[in-house]
Amino acid sequence: MNLYALFEARFSTDSTTILLTGEDGRSLSVGELVDATARYAAFLQSLGVQPGDRVAVQVEKSVEAVLLYLACLRAGAVYLPLNTAYRESEIAYFLSDATPKVVVHSPNDTEWLAPIAASLNVRHRYSMPAAPLSDSQNVVEGRSDWDQNARKCSPMTGFVHREDDDLACILYTSGTTGRSKGAMLTHKNLSSNAETLHRTWGFTESDVLLHCLPLFHVHGLFVALNTILLNGGKMIFHRRFDASSAISAMKRATVFMGVPTYYTRLLADPNFDAKCCEHMRLFVSGSAPLLPETFAAFKQRTGHTILERYGMTETGMITSNPLHGERRGGTVGFALAGVEVRVAHDDGSIAKPGDIGHIQLKGPNVLAGYWQMPEKTAEEFTSDGFFNTGDMGTFSADGYLSIVGRSKDLVISGGYNVYPKEIELMLDKIDGVAESAVIGIPHSDFGEAVAAVLVPKPHATLEEAQIISTLKKQLANFKVPKRVFVVQELPRNAMGKVQKNVLRHQYADTFAPK
Repeated sequence: MNLYALFEARFSTDSTTILLTGEDGRSLSVGELVDATARYAAFLQSLGVQPGDRVAVQVEKSVEAVLLYLACLRAGAVYLPLNTAYRESEIAYFLSDATPKVVVHSPNDTEWLAPIAASLNVRHRYSMPAAPLSDSQNVVEGRSDWDQNARKCSPMTGFVHREDDDLACILYTSGTTGRSKGAMLTHKNLSSNAETLHRTWGFTESDVLLHCLPLFHVHGLFVALNTILLNGGKMIFHRRFDASSAISAMKRATVFMGVPTYYTRLLADPNFDAKCCEHMRLFVSGSAPLLPETFAAFKQRTGHTILERYGMTETGMITSNPLHGERRGGTVGFALAGVEVRVAHDDGSIAKPGDIGHIQLKGPNVLAGYWQMPEKTAEEFTSDGFFNTGDMGTFSADGYLSIVGRSKDLVISGGYNVYPKEIELMLDKIDGVAESAVIGIPHSDFGEAVAAVLVPKPHATLEEAQIISTLKKQLANFKVPKRVFVVQELPRNAMGKVQKNVLRHQYADTFAPK
């Protein structure tokens, strides 16, 4: 089924029901959403967009962006969201690779994006700023050229039929190493994952989602938005995360989804306490590892236990800590219903509980393949059809999965395998350490040497010799960092993941001959 049709079937039959409320109090009703997406879809069709054609979108978070996403689904087009941080060379690659028929972008980017689109013969280009939420306030000034054109169209009736295996979206991986890959996600990939999360996390008619995540990423677009739309769509919509604004909105929300940075910023606000959360039923964290310290501090401060889950661009969500039962800090819980997860050794044999290996999975959520990369697609699947996540992990005896790092982050020092997460957990327990990242850097004797990059807590002083001395009492010598670097912050991508490739490049010459 067309994913949009699945969403619309869950909306209230009362067209005046409010689906979405913004920070400024403006709202969007069921009727307004259905009408706007019908006009947006009709405009796409008037531009010659056929089922399967790509529509590239690089815009700031707005309700218009939500409507455009839904309109693409409704028209059978393939939605291609692009990180708003991407610049000329990156956008040129994505547009040349995906060959979209339409590009919609922020008006602030017109000067550099327009020549790129023209050079690649992109037929249609429109701008879309952050716009008013609804026509009900009679606010038209400042509307985008996209929106003004689309709203002149007669609304499309119904939706374009789609099969389960038809593409709904293409999301490019972060591209931290090598050429970025376009993960092809089908209507079935997205609908199956949303339906599973809806059941697993116990959504009911009374739930209201506080949405503070960006819309170009799996977390904000598919985990948060798709799941709440499947629930009837009630959400408080913030264009970006701000701790004080989020705290204020929690008295009207029941569910919050965020990256670990959001939780540390909430805890840093002295006004954040259990009373602020008394209306909330669920806090979900993902996109990057949640520090055990944050997990514990949040529970102590609020009485709520954060539910950590695990997923990736190519698969949506894979595992989750339980809604009912122990949510175990430092783990990502159990495989979701319908998803088979295993940990395998290099030779393909299945790892025993406690052993570290490659995380692999199979299920209806797994991507159809990488756009125009059949060889890469084949490489990422095992002979028996399991997708290789590239993550290393281990199962506990009672079935909780823990992530120990990316396989490419594995450090092989003197022939010994070193898993960075093990050392990072030790470092994070040392007084004065706010966070850590462990990497491997070239070394003439060992091949790779273990190095640690630390961020100190406010007013703390970290001494390299003292850190190394402390770790030598807790770890085998081959695991102990040979160098410790102290920085004010770690490099991160848009979703808060530490970019270890940047650190490896920065410190690559540490042991080079002088």
